[in-house]
Amino acid sequence: MSTEQKTPANGFSYTLTRTLDAPAARVWQAWTTPDQYAQWAHAAPGSVELDVRPGGAWKATMVTPDGAEFPLTGSYLEVAEPSHLVIGMDIPGRPEPETMTMELTEQGPRNTVITVSQTCESAEARDGAEQGSGMLLDGLEGFLAEGARG
Repeated sequence: MSTEQKTPANGFSYTLTRTLDAPAARVWQAWTTPDQYAQWAHAAPGSVELDVRPGGAWKATMVTPDGAEFPLTGSYLEVAEPSHLVIGMDIPGRPEPETMTMELTEQGPRNTVITVSQTCESAEARDGAEQGSGMLLDGLEGFLAEGARG
């Protein structure tokens, strides 16, 4: 089912939402600390650099389940700790970065709703980005659960 949305990019959008068993500050730390991010985001060890401030750069080499590596780069467009990130992702051949928004809404001392959204140029790109974001959220949820037990 294709759902073309009239957005500033005239692209295809998705939104994923999860409720995490952690305070917003803990989720923010996991998303913005290089060694923690590498543990849950399927990144190659030593490949993550995060300069979390507006205009700050980030990079990471993601590793797929079959071992293929994909270097990614970008910058932070908006940063409002501990609740809001707009992340620009460099796409080869495109002058403007693709953006992903991450919002955290605390709903109690150990309940945080995370919402990840992105608009892409095609249904195929949206489907791939949505699958990748789902994998990220799965990894984040598992990492936070491990921390809760440890």
